[in-house]
Amino acid sequence: MADPQAPGRQPGWREVVLVAVVVVAVVLGAAMATSLLPTSAQEIVFHTPLTILVLIVGTAWLLWRIARRGPGAPQP
Repeated sequence: MADPQAPGRQPGWREVVLVAVVVVAVVLGAAMATSLLPTSAQEIVFHTPLTILVLIVGTAWLLWRIARRGPGAPQP
């Protein structure tokens, strides 16, 4: 059996809950920030594919970072 303290261990429930809380906080913060925008800026956010573009660019950036790190590279 693998050593649970080994560097390659899987995250536990605390780490998962922490990530979930951070994600929810970011989404709620973005929703509140959007509600503070002027009406013309809100129309751009809600009536254009801006959100989809942000998700595509963010996903591409994250995958690029993962691919550049390579196997066995130390995690930041």
